[in-house]
Amino acid sequence: MPRADVTQMPFAKLYPLLVDKAVKKGRTREEVDRVTVWLTGYTPGDLARMEQDGTSYGDFFRSAPAMNPARALITGKVCGVKVEDIQDPLMQEIRRLDKLVDELAKGRPMEKILRG
Repeated sequence: MPRADVTQMPFAKLYPLLVDKAVKKGRTREEVDRVTVWLTGYTPGDLARMEQDGTSYGDFFRSAPAMNPARALITGKVCGVKVEDIQDPLMQEIRRLDKLVDELAKGRPMEKILRG
């Protein structure tokens, strides 16, 4: 899917897909929210509000209150592409969240996911 399509899609459509991916592997909505909060600086309440207000996925990342400086430690492949090699800054942030949720779904301990 081209970048423009993903960034213009509603957060309310894409975020539940991330939650479902983790839940199917025995993780929880709260854990997905926790890694998302860690990455972006939003609160869980912010996430719930944006699932209702029509925020686009691109605006979700562009408006993040405090992107975590430790996110540079998120490396590895998502959809066959190394996160650290993605040139477009917005797509890199989107893929970083995908990578965190992948790690969650694979059963990685939260402390390691949060690079702590």
